[in-house]
Amino acid sequence: MSRTINTDNAPAAIGPYVQAVDLGNMIITSGQIPVCPKTGQVADDIASQTRQSLENVRAIVEAAGLKVADIVKTTVFVKDLNDFITVNATYEAFFNEHSAPFPARSCVEVARLPKDVKIEIEAIAVRR
Repeated sequence: MSRTINTDNAPAAIGPYVQAVDLGNMIITSGQIPVCPKTGQVADDIASQTRQSLENVRAIVEAAGLKVADIVKTTVFVKDLNDFITVNATYEAFFNEHSAPFPARSCVEVARLPKDVKIEIEAIAVRR
């Protein structure tokens, strides 16, 4: 049995999907674009966008009663792989700030993302 996770601390879904699904021992988030849930704004630079996407993932994981350290897998979609070094540094800092182990990760370049953002991040977290 699954239940839907929804929090005002992450952007609302912009289509026919939910922020995340709780499967009991596993939380699967939808991709999180870097929209600030309080203002609806998107920063221009890739570092800020990366950080906001990760904060949105964190908000959803925490709404499910878990923490950043429980994230075991992420998928990162970037519009330009030339941004990889900046994305990587921001990503590393985020997990270090939360004293969390680095999860398994995939990173792929895509042609376009919703709202023409530069990054989208989805995650899987596990109850331990």
